[in-house]
Amino acid sequence: MSSGTGAPDATGYAALDALPRTASGALVWAALGRAGLVTRGYHDGVVPTGADPVGLAGLLTAVDARFSIASTLSVSVQLATALPVLATGRTPVARHALERALTGQVTIALAATDVTAGTDLTALRTRVRIEDDALEVAGEKNWIANTTTAGYFLVLARHRPGRHFTHFTWVLVPADAPGVTVRPADSALFAASGVGHVTFDGVRLDRDHVLGRIGFGLPVFVRHIGTERLAGAQWGVALCRRVLEDTLRHVRGRPHGEGSLWDLEGVRQRFATCLVRVRELQALVAQYAEPVTLRHDTTAAATLKAAAGSTVNHVLTECGQLWGAAGFATGGIQEVRAQAALFGIGGGANEVVLGAVADAAESILAGLALPGTLP
Repeated sequence: MSSGTGAPDATGYAALDALPRTASGALVWAALGRAGLVTRGYHDGVVPTGADPVGLAGLLTAVDARFSIASTLSVSVQLATALPVLATGRTPVARHALERALTGQVTIALAATDVTAGTDLTALRTRVRIEDDALEVAGEKNWIANTTTAGYFLVLARHRPGRHFTHFTWVLVPADAPGVTVRPADSALFAASGVGHVTFDGVRLDRDHVLGRIGFGLPVFVRHIGTERLAGAQWGVALCRRVLEDTLRHVRGRPHGEGSLWDLEGVRQRFATCLVRVRELQALVAQYAEPVTLRHDTTAAATLKAAAGSTVNHVLTECGQLWGAAGFATGGIQEVRAQAALFGIGGGANEVVLGAVADAAESILAGLALPGTLP
């Protein structure tokens, strides 16, 4: 069983090399699927068995090395959350959608956060009315990755009024179903992720489009959002490493006085601090990979999300400063830095996940008192 402590296997991704660096997330997903690479992210190549930390890290590292943050986001959300949620469906329509997604024939959009609710999922207004042999979906989801390219939407909707966690259910909505309207988001930074807004105006479907058990929408989401947060931390390590390598080449090659910028002790100190921060994040990933994927440890997942957001922001800010004016070139470090702000917002803003960490303060402190143990 993979532990997530070793280096990810980034070999065998030649299928991606035929694509330009500007390729959209949908094109990258199609290439991964055609080459049979999507299944590398799961134990034994089977989605319901759960994420394989080393395989997942290898996939994200390979995609990040070749494509934009926006395209990598498109792939990451599907690997870590959308496909595992889809795999909870047992009807023929769900199994068919999963097979199409695994082979790269379609992209899947995870439509969880609501236009009125943000990260407070119990306040969402998108609703599903479930009848004996049919269902009807109505509502709106904003800022959803893969919206403009999706073949299917995984829609988290309420089937009962109130905020209780059993009042929500997942529904599989084909993108071409009558009543589905898609609008691209006004975001040049994330256009390659297919980000957009989707409205469900009285969308009627057969009842077999319900995913999993009615009322288990939020428990399923909580179970799998942890893997998305692990994936984000793994991706954060890969991104920071790539940016730091580019920045090191830059400061070593930029003349200053009789040497280069790298000879300035201030530059070396700032760069070294970035290295320490990334090693800390890497250590957290190694420590928490199995607790997240095998035990669905929500505190560990929140810790990873908070650490990734903080570390990526620090590294990209410092590297942006070290690049100077050259960083403002098209596609340069400042553009990457703007996209990387996603790490502190998407999948739960830093403030939200830090609140979850604070809720577990006593157990975390108890764990710190016992060397080598997990909270």
